[in-house]
Amino acid sequence: MKKNDSNAYGVVMNENRNPLQSIPKVFRFQIMLFLSVMWSTVFCLTLGSWLWWGEVVMGHLAIALGILITTLTFEKARERSSSSFNRLSREDY
Repeated sequence: MKKNDSNAYGVVMNENRNPLQSIPKVFRFQIMLFLSVMWSTVFCLTLGSWLWWGEVVMGHLAIALGILITTLTFEKARERSSSSFNRLSREDY
């Protein structure tokens, strides 16, 4: 049972397994961000915590933006490491 739960989670949350895998990462991020705000709204309405909706949405946005900035930084570093950093020797650091 536990394996099925983590499998279902991976199908939704893993960007390489969910149905959004065929679109560019930037659009994938925007769609996932929209879905997080939508589900925050659904849960706030369901649980009667409408007064905390803004805090919940801001929390989701902060986490999503942090992940996006980190991912873009790592990708840019990977691109540059293959071109500009390879010509430097270890003593240059």
